[in-house]
Amino acid sequence: MLAILAIVAPVFALILVGYASGRFGLLSETAGQGVAEFAFSLAIPALLFRTIAVADFTAVSPVAVWLSFFGAAGLTWIAATAATHILLRRPAGDGASIAMSSAFGNTVLLGLPLALSTYGQAAAAPIAIIVSIHAPLLWLLATLHAEAVDGGGGRHDPIGVARALVAELARNPIVIGIACGIVWRQTGYALPAVADQILKLLSQAGVPAALTALGLTLVRFEIKGQVPTLLTITTLKLAVMPLLAWLLGAYGLGLDGPTLGVVTIMAAMPTGANAFLFATRRDRAVGSASGAVALGTLLTFVTAAVTIALLGR
Repeated sequence: MLAILAIVAPVFALILVGYASGRFGLLSETAGQGVAEFAFSLAIPALLFRTIAVADFTAVSPVAVWLSFFGAAGLTWIAATAATHILLRRPAGDGASIAMSSAFGNTVLLGLPLALSTYGQAAAAPIAIIVSIHAPLLWLLATLHAEAVDGGGGRHDPIGVARALVAELARNPIVIGIACGIVWRQTGYALPAVADQILKLLSQAGVPAALTALGLTLVRFEIKGQVPTLLTITTLKLAVMPLLAWLLGAYGLGLDGPTLGVVTIMAAMPTGANAFLFATRRDRAVGSASGAVALGTLLTFVTAAVTIALLGR
């Protein structure tokens, strides 16, 4: 248990530092946005680029990783949609926001540091495979879901959806960092010493900046919303989705070792801020999405420790 705490405690301590800095005015909202932008646009892409440039992808099947993680996300999405109608008795229009909150996890700012802390360099390849399409794919799924329920129906242009996905991927700094790392490793060349040192310095700032930024963003989230909805979302996100990912990976697709561990940890991450942004844009289940981000992140200190401990067994 001490070994698990040694992994989890520093991660959440940095989140607490960020939260306290924002709550007590040590860092302004503008400064917080700057830290988040630095982490997402520079430090984390540099970390992924440098790590992937030397990572071993030979033992990792991208298809198996995608099917395990996004298969679990899809099943969780279906369960959340059904729960919206049958269990929660909420309007069908709330389903997309609730499903997004139940399946979209904080894989970059929280999942990446936890997975790297747990498995080290071996986590790089499966992390890259998941985060490369995580945000744009689930955002587009939520958009299609909302349009179908709210009256868009079958009129949505599939070609337009595909173009939007490609455009989002092309602009995403995380995806760009991953793609550049993959391209560089194909050249067979070692990184030039000066470039490697620059990337190393940025990479060292990546995890602390990401965790501090996460803490800063939590200041604007509150534990609110309808209690049954909030409990449903957090249960699906923190318990059901990681269990499904582990079952699919271990028994359906033959994953094991660090790859299975990373898939499970990433699936076990709490609701990410993008789910709240989606709910706000659609003006559906906004309070529940906000509450899921805040409560989920708080509970993850315990659930992540339990998940890592179970994976170790």
